[in-house]
Amino acid sequence: MTVNQRVAPRAFAEHIAQLVRVIPEDPEITRAAGLFTRTLNAGGVIQAFGSGHSEAVAMEIAGRAGGLVPTNRLALRDIVLYGDAPRAELDRYDLERDPAVARTILDLAPVQQYDLFVIISNSGVNGVVVELATLVKERGHDLIAITSRAHSEAVVSRHPSGRRLADLADVVLDNHAPYGDAVLPLPDGGSVGAVSTITSALLAQLVVTQTVSNLLDAGEVPPVYLSANVPEGDAHNLRLEALYAGRIRRGA
Repeated sequence: MTVNQRVAPRAFAEHIAQLVRVIPEDPEITRAAGLFTRTLNAGGVIQAFGSGHSEAVAMEIAGRAGGLVPTNRLALRDIVLYGDAPRAELDRYDLERDPAVARTILDLAPVQQYDLFVIISNSGVNGVVVELATLVKERGHDLIAITSRAHSEAVVSRHPSGRRLADLADVVLDNHAPYGDAVLPLPDGGSVGAVSTITSALLAQLVVTQTVSNLLDAGEVPPVYLSANVPEGDAHNLRLEALYAGRIRRGA
């Protein structure tokens, strides 16, 4: 196989295909769905947080067509949108490494007693995610982490406690991304073809679908979004969102 063949799109697709076969076998998916189901049955909301590219996975969980309605997305920008931080704060290169930001995000969030948190971070070591996880557990919430065990265990935590996201979570979903995330090595060093967003999104959707299956098995009607781009979508979604008024944010 030539160098070009080793970094070709087909090589990347084959790597992803292998992960797609392996990841659904993880028993932690069933455990995570059990926590989702318990939260929904208690009237709770799923609170999802990710920074950087991990925010895309939080978007897979909160406010997505085919996803669960009682979901809310937390983000770094919340300190500006819902707090009094200046817009310039979002330009800080080290914002996601600052543990103090986590407390602000959580204090501004519409969180209630039975809410569950999903925190997504490939490395699992930055200050915001570790501090947010710490606060979440101190306040008695269940916590699911979506992270790369391989990467997280290979680097030093940036949190003063020395802990990682995986150390604090009740359930850890491993996205199987390698150290450095990308999977196809280049001849002069480095690699191309990052997988963490794809595999983390897969994990999120597997948990959601298992949760819906759990609810159906119990004879319940799952609170699931329709696409806003089908004729009946808006009316359906607004009716369900009204049940969680003041607890879920949309559009930010």
